[in-house]
Amino acid sequence: MNQVNSKADQAIQQANLALKKGDKGTARRLAEKAISCNPHREEPWLILAAIGTPRASIAYLKKALEINPTSNYARQGMHWAIRRLRADRPPRKIPRQLITTHIRPDSFTESRPAFLPWVLILSLAITGVLLWFSTPTLSFAFNTGNVIQLAEAGIQKSTYTLTPTSTYTPTPTFTPSPTATSSPTPTPTPSSTFTSTPVPTNPKKAADNTNSSVILPPGVKKGEFWIEVDLSRQRLYAYKGKNLLESFVASTGTWRYPTITGNYNIYVKYRYAPMSGPGYYLPNVPYVMYFYKGYGVHGTYWHNNFGTPMSHGCINLRTEDAGWVYNRASIGTVVNIHH
Repeated sequence: MNQVNSKADQAIQQANLALKKGDKGTARRLAEKAISCNPHREEPWLILAAIGTPRASIAYLKKALEINPTSNYARQGMHWAIRRLRADRPPRKIPRQLITTHIRPDSFTESRPAFLPWVLILSLAITGVLLWFSTPTLSFAFNTGNVIQLAEAGIQKSTYTLTPTSTYTPTPTFTPSPTATSSPTPTPTPSSTFTSTPVPTNPKKAADNTNSSVILPPGVKKGEFWIEVDLSRQRLYAYKGKNLLESFVASTGTWRYPTITGNYNIYVKYRYAPMSGPGYYLPNVPYVMYFYKGYGVHGTYWHNNFGTPMSHGCINLRTEDAGWVYNRASIGTVVNIHH
């Protein structure tokens, strides 16, 4: 037991030194090491609260107060974290309003005298008649039968036989119209009549192997594990630094419950946890990793329609895929979400 406390003390001291130097990544890893040695020490939870996001800081400080309810550091830190959370709230989205206007049908028309089109038609008719009678060759050619002789017009005698030429009429080819595919109603509650949508073969491997360099999001250092979620492609990518380790097909939020975008950090992990919301309750959801309020990455056992938005905002993965990410992610792992 003394050896365990000695390792925890050593990790806490090193974490404090790294925090003073501004090396938050090292401080976080050392604090997690101290917690693994002795989870009942207050100090490593305070260190994680100092470098975490506002919501993560509140979770860490609650743990510290459970260990030491009389801790002044934890109480003062809780007030500090709550102020940060209030200041960090995203701006409220103002709903777009459709402005309708009443336009009279005759607003786009202007009454003009109707004689102008008739003048134009009459001019064209007169021009055609003049051309017809002023060109004897043309007039004579159109008034003959099958044999046309143009000797009177001063042109060398020649005979033409008018043979009708067949014109090719293309046969219309039937083009099948695409069959409309119904979109499933987004609900996380299992249904006995649910029909799964076929998943592409080998969904784990990413098809986008471009040569463009990967840009590390804020908060990720060289060689660190981090997560990228592409909402447009419905995929989750796992990186170690700039190296792609694995990719998984996912199901994110529907249009009614969209997944948030931005750069976040995992602030708590649960091997199993219940989830509930409007119209659903899901017990024992596996491999839960919350990164912002009630948004998280987790395994899914109630549907198999991956690749299609299905959730209330979370990132749904297959249970085995979520377990792979869970075993490599830690508290503070960056989750970058974009379209």
